[in-house]
Amino acid sequence: MKTFRADLHIHTVLSPCASLEMSPAKIIEKALEQKLDLIAVTDHNSTRQCALTKKLAEQRGLSVLLGCEVNTSEEVHVLCFFRDLETTRIFQKFLDKHLPKIQNKPDFLGYQLILDEHETITGEEPYFLGSGLYSGIDTIGNLVDKLQGIFIPAHIDRPHNSIFSQLGFLPPSLKTDALQISRYADEHKTKIRYNIPDDITIISCSDAHYPEDVGSGVTRFFMEELSFAEIKLALNRQQGRYTEIEKK
Repeated sequence: MKTFRADLHIHTVLSPCASLEMSPAKIIEKALEQKLDLIAVTDHNSTRQCALTKKLAEQRGLSVLLGCEVNTSEEVHVLCFFRDLETTRIFQKFLDKHLPKIQNKPDFLGYQLILDEHETITGEEPYFLGSGLYSGIDTIGNLVDKLQGIFIPAHIDRPHNSIFSQLGFLPPSLKTDALQISRYADEHKTKIRYNIPDDITIISCSDAHYPEDVGSGVTRFFMEELSFAEIKLALNRQQGRYTEIEKK
């Protein structure tokens, strides 16, 4: 079994809350400096910066999970990941359909930029990506499951935009692959506080909005190889694969 270091919650310049320094190239540079093997692009309610990040990263030997951080109608943030560009595009159509058409105001809400491989701005998302979708967590979770993706409620320890702050409990019918805690949260204390069963995997990620935060929250994956199938097995503790939060 091999060990892979991962940070699965990183925002690019496409997220209105992220620094304008968070270009795909800058993120990759920082990830390599931190000796990461795997990162995930998780912009708010959009996957449109995933393909470029994956392309640039793989040229330098870094693996990338395609995904996003979805804000549900309940204002719960969830990380959704997909095995390939085709299923990512299917999910993007769902996002486009269910995102409220609230015009973004860059000077007030933040810029939402799309870059090319030369870090040239090629587009800007017109509608505010921080909005809650016109779709609930159950619907979104079921769609991710149908697409054979990975579904992880984000920063569950936070007092806002977490599944416990918004719902008060973890719905037993929700098909989660893991739960994510913030980089400063204590795994053991979080489990006790929210009465999380021991058989549910907990991962830690940076939720990076600035270059210096990339890799500040790391989870180790113990797998045979770096692939989507192996990552899903590790999160679900199947066939001897598993994860472990890296201690600071």
